[in-house]
Amino acid sequence: MSETQNGERRVSGPRLIALVGPFQSGKTTLLECILTRAGALSRQGSVRDGTSVGDSSAEARAHAASVEANIASVDYLGDRFTFIDCPGSVEFLHEARNVLPLCDAAIVVCETDERKLPALRMILRELEDLGVPRILFLNKIDTATARIRESLAMLQPASRTPLLLRQIPIWQNGIATGFIDLALERAFVYREHAPSVVVDVPAGEIPTEKEARYTMLERLADYDDSLMEELISDIEPPRDQIFDDLTQDLRQGLVAPVLIGSAEGGHGVTRLLKALRHEAPGIAEVRTRLGVADSGAPLAHAIKTIHTAHGGKLTFARVLRGSFNDGGLVRSASGDDRISGLSRLTGLSGSKQAKVEEGDAVAFGRLDHVATGETFGDAKNGVPAPAVAPVPPPQPAHALALAVKDRKDEVRLATALAKLIEEDPSLAFVHDQEAAELKLFGQGEMHLRVALERLAARFGVNVETQKPGVGYRETIRHAVSTRGRHKKQSGGHGQFGDVALDVGPLPRGEGFAFNETVHGGSVPRNFFSAIEEGCRDALVSGPLGFPVVDVAATLTDGSYHSVDSSDMAFRTAARIGMSEALAKANPVLLEPIYAVELTAPSEALSRVTAIVSARRGQILGYDARPGWEGWDVLNALMPEAEMGGLIVELRSATAGVGSFTAKFDHLAEIVGKPAEAIIAHHNGAKALAH
Repeated sequence: MSETQNGERRVSGPRLIALVGPFQSGKTTLLECILTRAGALSRQGSVRDGTSVGDSSAEARAHAASVEANIASVDYLGDRFTFIDCPGSVEFLHEARNVLPLCDAAIVVCETDERKLPALRMILRELEDLGVPRILFLNKIDTATARIRESLAMLQPASRTPLLLRQIPIWQNGIATGFIDLALERAFVYREHAPSVVVDVPAGEIPTEKEARYTMLERLADYDDSLMEELISDIEPPRDQIFDDLTQDLRQGLVAPVLIGSAEGGHGVTRLLKALRHEAPGIAEVRTRLGVADSGAPLAHAIKTIHTAHGGKLTFARVLRGSFNDGGLVRSASGDDRISGLSRLTGLSGSKQAKVEEGDAVAFGRLDHVATGETFGDAKNGVPAPAVAPVPPPQPAHALALAVKDRKDEVRLATALAKLIEEDPSLAFVHDQEAAELKLFGQGEMHLRVALERLAARFGVNVETQKPGVGYRETIRHAVSTRGRHKKQSGGHGQFGDVALDVGPLPRGEGFAFNETVHGGSVPRNFFSAIEEGCRDALVSGPLGFPVVDVAATLTDGSYHSVDSSDMAFRTAARIGMSEALAKANPVLLEPIYAVELTAPSEALSRVTAIVSARRGQILGYDARPGWEGWDVLNALMPEAEMGGLIVELRSATAGVGSFTAKFDHLAEIVGKPAEAIIAHHNGAKALAH
């Protein structure tokens, strides 16, 4: 700990700060400005021109948006800060979820834009649930048209924690030319890309400043009885007491301070940095939040995995306790690794470190056994480090079927995808043997597009994509009896199998059942299992061309040859008999129906309902989203065939914040022309494949 000028005891040691906020709110620009103001950059770069430290990947440049967490470390007035700029799009939200539990505080970059309130509410809810202290930076104040009181009233519904206005703008001809700090009672005039200049509070602003300051003090007094007594007695509280309250209330999550400025013009950034330096908590509070003891063996948590072209795998991690040396041996739940380099990162560059201390957030080289979200410790401790902040991957919301353009790339595709998924656990890859498809799952259209761009640019693997197939099934409506006979003579022992089967439908969801009622030894018992296998063989592809479900087969009779009968012969006879029975038993197509739960802001519910209805969805009911005022949950049943692109349409209707979860519910019959079209398309595609 060390003293500040005003007497408040501030935290010493490295700090990790997240930059979060809705899409295109100015987070990356603010990071650029912070780095410039702290002296890490000689000149502020531009996101628009592609010259910023953040968003430096080819994919981010191409889409002019953050598509991954960007890391930058800087020293400011003797304090070390590492900032992580998290993407604002909900499709890349998992990046932030891995970061936030390990952060000391978060800067929430926002603006006076009602369209972005739902996204802001999601972000603030995440921080509130995690207990991460947060400062709102009301950006683009230089182009704002709303008065500050109106802006605060608009933003407050997005936060369950009271918003505490710390600064008010100085207006001149409708333009914010500076601000008044309500705690310091000082006025600052903006200068382009330079620290603001302290001036006397303009005479015309004094009444507004007094009123706003008293409102701030009233809020602080809600948590400080002595301050309340001073206000009631009309006693001016000491400045140190005000800063003590501001610091304590931020760290305890009682308030969310609001600072104003413009990242583009560099306005308000110095005061933001000083607020972080004096008031943000440190690693001790993070340990408390995560339930990690203050004393014990060295411990670190992996926040992000990065595969570099020449340096191999880097594991960006926060040191929770103790210290680590380059070349030291560490242990995780998956095994031991030797540290091959320690680096503080700023964008694509890194500065080597021989040793890192608690609170540091650095890249560890070549920790092959450590995955994102895992905890690791000093191998001398003898046991794997306990997990402290596990973040389960989200359920996929969008999928594509992949096919390599060149067959020789199939092995490279699997290797490349494994690395991409290690970097981004919200991706998933499945080889669907039944559909003969390679499926890539992600959080949305843009998420998968970026993944495929990385595949091509970083690994040289180009793929073609299409909509994944639907898991259609077929069953039968009637019971039939049939006989399957297999006889073949080709010199020496022949092949002979003969079975009589009763085949009929089962209730939906029962699968397949095999029984036998053979009497008199017409078929020896040792062939029964082969006959059952033959029946199952016929279910792989029924008369309509799809896997068959909910069918029972009973072996009633048959015959055998003492020399020529064998397991293979009876298996073949059963497959023949079962296939003939299925074709005669009035086969019918079944489509998968999923139970879908959609969440959206209440004002978008009518649009979401229309989307579900247009996709042949059966609406089961609505309800308020628990703990989310102004949000609703819609439950429905929807055919799998209609769910492709659902997340794209849903987000379009909900300002980018709608989401859904889905799980298989049942199979339903589909008949008539829709069924005929599905069957014709499926069998045509199968013929082309062969």
